Amino acid sequence: MSKLFIGGLSFNTDKDSLTDAFSVYGPVSDAVVILDRESGRSKGFGFVTFENEKDADDAIEKMNEQELDGRRIRVDKATDRGSGDRRGGGGRGGFRGRSDRGGSRSYGDRDGGERRSYGGDRERSHRSDRHDDRNDDRPERSYRSRDRD
Repeated sequence: MSKLFIGGLSFNTDKDSLTDAFSVYGPVSDAVVILDRESGRSKGFGFVTFENEKDADDAIEKMNEQELDGRRIRVDKATDRGSGDRRGGGGRGGFRGRSDRGGSRSYGDRDGGERRSYGGDRERSHRSDRHDDRNDDRPERSYRSRDRD
């Protein structure tokens, strides 16, 4: 079996129209349009599972960048949820740890005695540390003092 990811679906595309469009290339064992839990509307993507690899490859070749229900779709092999470089923690990069909890992220002496941090030479700064020329004439204010005005 070979599972394909179908992206860019119209909100009007349902399981039946997805099955009809892809069954031209071979027997489809499953088709699903992913729905939003709260609204019940399509999220704009889905999956089609073919019984054999050759049919799936034909569908990718013929259907990728084609129009389905008025929208240009993207067709590619689906990847397992557990594979890839998923970092978790939402869209903001995940948990980076805290410096007061110990546990160094350095490479030790592997680089000839020179200690470099895990992040390389990049220097991380906070917003309050950044200098902006547009604000030269304004007094420096903290978050708390802004709320008291």
